Amino acid sequence: MEQPNVQAGQLYTLQLPSKYESITLLEALIEEIADKYRVSDDTFANMMTCLNEAVVNAIVHGNKLDESKTVIVNADVEPKRVIWTITDQGDGFDYNNLADPTAPERLEELTGRGVFILKHLADQCIFNAKGNEVELHFKI
Repeated sequence: MEQPNVQAGQLYTLQLPSKYESITLLEALIEEIADKYRVSDDTFANMMTCLNEAVVNAIVHGNKLDESKTVIVNADVEPKRVIWTITDQGDGFDYNNLADPTAPERLEELTGRGVFILKHLADQCIFNAKGNEVELHFKI
């Protein structure tokens, strides 16, 4: 019996200490994947923005800048999409009850836009029930 032509994904993983300097390792991985898989400039920009936001949130809000805790970043690259998963060791948060950053009274606030950005720039954004892991899908 002939097997269908199924191409397995390529998995990349980073274990980042919870400090701001870890972002350079993340950015290098995003650039490597974008170059290798010929990701469009628009998708590259969206991935860079979303992943920076998600990982900084995991480092600062999830792991509270505790360098003994790690942020795990996985990238599962398939022929037509990349699925990124960002997991921290924090307690999570209630992503369903966040203030609307587009509300007139919040427009001048400097924080509180992260989840809004993820949901609008990624093709799909899925949080686990606890709120300490987010999965971001990008078509390539």
